[in-house]
Amino acid sequence: MIFDRLLGKFSKDVGIDLGTANTLVYVKDKGIVINEPSVVAINLKNDQILAVGTEARKMIGKTPAHIIAVKPLVDGVISDFEITEKMLKYFIDKIHQEGFNLLPRPRVVIGVPLDITEVERKAVEDAAVSAGAREVYLVDESMAAAIGCRLPIEEAIGNMIVDMGGGTTEISVISLGGIVTWKTIKIAGDEMNKNIIQYARSKFNLLLGEKVAEEIKIKIGSAAELKQPIEAQMRGRDLITGLPKEIIVNDEQIREALAKSIKVIIDNIKATLEITPPELVADIYERGILLTGGGALLKGIDIAISRATQIPVYVAEDPLTAVVRGTGYLLDDMRLLKNITAPAASEGKSRI
Repeated sequence: MIFDRLLGKFSKDVGIDLGTANTLVYVKDKGIVINEPSVVAINLKNDQILAVGTEARKMIGKTPAHIIAVKPLVDGVISDFEITEKMLKYFIDKIHQEGFNLLPRPRVVIGVPLDITEVERKAVEDAAVSAGAREVYLVDESMAAAIGCRLPIEEAIGNMIVDMGGGTTEISVISLGGIVTWKTIKIAGDEMNKNIIQYARSKFNLLLGEKVAEEIKIKIGSAAELKQPIEAQMRGRDLITGLPKEIIVNDEQIREALAKSIKVIIDNIKATLEITPPELVADIYERGILLTGGGALLKGIDIAISRATQIPVYVAEDPLTAVVRGTGYLLDDMRLLKNITAPAASEGKSRI
């Protein structure tokens, strides 16, 4: 125990938001040091990793046959264990570059999806340990995001948080340090990109790449009418001629493309409110709903949700980093961390 405390004094403890789209890493006493796409590029000839993060993302859709750029996480869950392990090892090594051999291995807090299975939980733990972690703590992403936004999660107050990531949207109501009701759906940023690709195909016979669709979503995507109409260039391959083609699209067209996904998210927020105890619903009505994750940056999403639920909706300050900031705060508060941590899969306990 004393030895462990001594190790804790010198190790660079780490908080990780292992996301479908981006992986963010928080180092104790330093803040967020890594914010890179969850992408790994591999040379199939010799099984070597060529690039991780931003450099690997640039290669998506542009690689020769012997190189693949893969996303090892699907819907916030590890789909390729070996590549995830290599990616985590790359990030942990990057932090420990100076004097790596002298420093003890870090304690690691990782945000995981609410609907993660025991097998998937074990995969995250094993990947982190193999990548060099001394101890691994798994925390529900919604809880980490709420802590990152400084919500009073330990009080007898209903806090509703909607975390819209790349692979999943998690809707949860938190009170007294636990999640009371929740829903998680596989409709989030990646699905919205697919909506835009599908729309371009059916309306304009234009085949788009995923990166182009995402850029358009970021530039002109919206969930409610904008005060000023905006336009963007949409470039892809004409499905009729097979040649490159560029068209101009406006925010109204992209809003039409995203409408179905946004409706599903709103319907699930309403469904979560329906199964929430009335005392907590009264708190939420008074305090509002907090949006975090990259999806919270979609223009007008707060207005669309507020209109549908008749509840005030707020976008968190810097919503992209809410989960990783929460894991960072937990590194400094072991009491809270132990209270809210999902039990390690290796312990074989079921969650309460």
